[in-house]
Amino acid sequence: MPQLNPSPWFAMLIFSWLVFLIIIPSKVMAHIFHSEPTMQSAEKRLTNPWTWPWP
Repeated sequence: MPQLNPSPWFAMLIFSWLVFLIIIPSKVMAHIFHSEPTMQSAEKRLTNPWTWPWP
């Protein structure tokens, strides 16, 4: 049975973990946002209380 031979599957496992741990994080960390987030104003907005249609 070829499923019981661990040689090709173990190499595939190691290679996939190397991709996940080395290549993908560097790609994600190199991402540049096109627009920087802006800070919201510190003042609180006045809100009106909700009037429910039932008593």
